[in-house]
Amino acid sequence: MKKLLLLSLVFLTMYSCGDEVQFNTPAFQGDRENELWRAKSFSASIDANGFLTITGANNYETVELTVPSVIESEFIVGDIDVIEAKYTDGFGTEYSTTNTPDESVSVYPELGEITIEEIDVVNKTFTGTYRFLAFDASGLNSVGFTNGIFFKVPLLSGELPTDPITCLDVETAAQTALLAYQATFSPDLEFVSRAAFEAACTAYSQALTEQRTFCGDADGSLQAAIEALDGCAFPCDLAVANVTEAEAQYTTATIGNYVEKCDQYSLYLQEQIDICGDADGSIQAEIDSLNCGDTDSDGVPDVFEDFNVDGDLDNDDIDNDGIANYLDNEDDGDGILTFYEAKDADGNPVDTDGDGDFDYLDNDDDGDGVLTANEGADPNGDGNPDDALDTDGNGVPDYLQA
Repeated sequence: MKKLLLLSLVFLTMYSCGDEVQFNTPAFQGDRENELWRAKSFSASIDANGFLTITGANNYETVELTVPSVIESEFIVGDIDVIEAKYTDGFGTEYSTTNTPDESVSVYPELGEITIEEIDVVNKTFTGTYRFLAFDASGLNSVGFTNGIFFKVPLLSGELPTDPITCLDVETAAQTALLAYQATFSPDLEFVSRAAFEAACTAYSQALTEQRTFCGDADGSLQAAIEALDGCAFPCDLAVANVTEAEAQYTTATIGNYVEKCDQYSLYLQEQIDICGDADGSIQAEIDSLNCGDTDSDGVPDVFEDFNVDGDLDNDDIDNDGIANYLDNEDDGDGILTFYEAKDADGNPVDTDGDGDFDYLDNDDDGDGVLTANEGADPNGDGNPDDALDTDGNGVPDYLQA
């Protein structure tokens, strides 16, 4: 207990009873343990991240003051690691405000501050004050500086930023990143993109980290928010929600969009396995049961070519040409490839004559009693009716006009 009281009293004495600081122009000095400490050389530098370090040194010792933004402001040392005051003695021992005091040490008052009072952008110099209490790596030994002044210290490395980063800047950036992150799993979306979610989450986490770096995190709320993101792993509940929506679209799919919806359902089932696991193998079994193919590439998925619905695709042959429908790209034998038979805007086959047979299964598409093959549907014989006869020139080919 005596040790704790002694440390507090010593620092209070240092802070209130030091010699009056006298300085030349430019200068870097302060009271170290109640004795005047004066640098013989001093300079400022700005690194690639925009962090400013002001350094003063004599023959044996060095004081370094680092702040995360090149602005005129007060920076409280000890709040965050990037605001640091460091003293290195003649034996090379470093005392830093980022070192945590041992539990047996009580620190009063706070560790100190660095104040940038003036930035001379013309002459590129810095003026301000500092005070701090720094500890060695053990956290048991400390060095205190009070009444510190740096005056017209020149910038010798780096450039003054035209738009220096401030705490407000990073707070605004973090809020923007949060909105972008939340938008990736908005209830208005059909599906939550895993890639978009993870990218936006990572950007938000980085923005929070930068906010913590520049602004501090006294109550730990920023660190808690970062940890709550769970490393930006895609949540299982979102993967399940994607599968639920994909299944609904798959079960209501039509000929025109079946392959797309089936592939989509399979993709999200696989994503669910990747994210949530598949302990009983039921999800993989569902994937294996899907037939998303269109073997003959005629625009009609294989599952829609099982006309007798017995599960055997090989015994369905509408035109009796010996080729099963799912392997036959000209199903009705009328000379027009199934792919080119009439479809609606959604890619679904139509029944021009309303006889209950889609055109791709009907060898008399217009129901006029004349086979499509005999109405000049494909004069050049390439299976594409773009050259079909239109005797009356009304824009409707003869084979589709009764």
